[in-house]
Formats: sequence, C-alpha cells, structure tokens
Amino acid sequence: MAPSQPTITLPSGDKIPQLGLGTWKSKKGEVKAAVESAIACGYRHIDCARAYLNEDEVGAGIKVKIDDGTVKREELFITSKIWNVHHHPDDVEDACRFSLKSLDLEYVDLFLMHWPMAYQRGEKLFPKDEDGTWHFDDTHFTETWKAMEKLVKKGLCKNIGVSNFNQKQLQEVIDIAKIKPATNQVELHPWLTQDELIKFCFDNGITVTSYSPLGSPDRPWATADDPRLMDDPTVVEIAKKKGKSPAQVLVRFALDRGTICIPKSVTPSRIQANFESLNFELTSQELDQLKKLNRNARGCALEWIAHHPLHPFP
Repeated sequence: MAPSQPTITLPSGDKIPQLGLGTWKSKKGEVKAAVESAIACGYRHIDCARAYLNEDEVGAGIKVKIDDGTVKREELFITSKIWNVHHHPDDVEDACRFSLKSLDLEYVDLFLMHWPMAYQRGEKLFPKDEDGTWHFDDTHFTETWKAMEKLVKKGLCKNIGVSNFNQKQLQEVIDIAKIKPATNQVELHPWLTQDELIKFCFDNGITVTSYSPLGSPDRPWATADDPRLMDDPTVVEIAKKKGKSPAQVLVRFALDRGTICIPKSVTPSRIQANFESLNFELTSQELDQLKKLNRNARGCALEWIAHHPLHPFP
C-alpha cells in the first residue's frame, strides 16, 4: 500500500504534494517510463522544465496513466519552468504554451522562473560561441515576473514561482508582485542547508522546494574525484541505524525541514524507495547531526556564468 502523501499549502490555497519526481538529467527514452512508474507507485507531483529537453516524454508518461485510469489530471500537480532565453515579457506566454504543448496539457499547476538571469533571446537555449563566450540579455527578472502573472489570469498556469533566487532577488519580486511567489526552488541538502534563505521564505509565506536532495552525484560537470553526499559517514550511519538507505535519509531530511522535495530517478526500484521515505521520520537529534554537515557546497552554482550581473550566488 502506498504511503499517504502529505501536502503543503501554497499562497493561493492550492495544495502541492510534498514529495515529487524530479526529471532533470532524465534521458530521452527513459523519462516516460519513469513518470509512469512514479504515478503507479503513488507520486502525484512531477517536476519538469523546458531546459531538460524531455517534456514531451513526461507528457507521454502522464497521458498513459490518465488514459489507463490510474489517475485523473486534477489529481496531479505538474510543475514546469521558463528558461533563461525566454525572459523578455514578449516571450513569456509563448514559452509557457510551448511547454503545455510538449506536455500535452491545458495548464500546469506551477510555472517557475528557472533562474534570475536572462540569456540572449531566441530558440538557442544555451547561447554561447565556440570560444565559450556567453550572450546575455538585460531583461530584469521583475519584468519577467509581471508577464508571468498574466499567465495565471489566462488560465495557463495556476501558480507561479521562482527557482535559484537569493534572498535579495526574492525580495525584489515580492516588492512588485501582485501574485505572491508560490515557491523558491533551490538546491538543498545537508552540505548546503540554506538556513537563512529557508527562514526568509517561510517568514514571507513562500514555500521552499529542495532540488538535488541527494547531492546530484550525476550532475554533468561532476568529476570522479568529487565527494559524494550519499557516502558521508554521518548520512551512512543514520541510514544504517534506521534500516534505510542513505538516499531515503536525505529525502527525509528535506521533508522534515518542511520543504517540498523532488528527487530524480529513472530506476523503478529507486523511485519506489524514494517514495517510501514518507514512511518514517528523523529525530530532532538526527536532523541536527545532518544540519551540522553544512559546508555551503553547491553542486549547481553555474560558475561559468558567474559574470552575469544577476547571477544569484557569491
């Protein structure tokens, strides 16, 4: 029997399942089956994005499970994201409609601004020259946000939010927003606990979504010598004591901090195991042990574009 699925209430009053399936790095030919497997074992929240280049397969997987009667569309919570080349206000609606067409959906439940930085407008998602020179756009994220608010009024999405925003940037959005950001989706795990940012979001009635809760060991730029969070002795010790896997402990860490968590996997057994993280809790002592591992180790810093004026990280 699938564990009961806790939800978190967004500023709009809509409820988001606290545990979702992440789809970043899920390859073509794998993600459709992963989505089908996730929905079959009880997931009702799927996180995707235009830049992941697999939304068509995500949509195909969703369609299979709706068509076979496993789930109704209104029982699912689907998140997508606008990519950096589409920040200009004139491009925002088309970008949303592109994702809707790829997903074969009439609306998404949540539409996020993937990063605060705008890239050069166009359909080249990563606009850089052969010599590595990146091309940016000067559209400010507050202008993008105002255009995103119109998507809600048009019924293309039910909620809007941000991702990878620092506290100052999030405050700038709050200051001009007619619709409060539903969430700030950020990298979050014991090596990057982000305590101040979480507190700021919660104090302002904004939820936090944890991506890369396992430390993203398969991130494209990781090297063989990079340490792995799942091998951390404290994580391994707690997992052994509780009879759980290190991955389950890390997912539970995000859940027990009151954040939404979106671990990625394409392996059915791991998708199921991640979902079973709903079956136990960490003690306050165990949470404190894990928090003390913080080393501000960011796996997704995008340091190669740190010269962008709106890059969010120090």
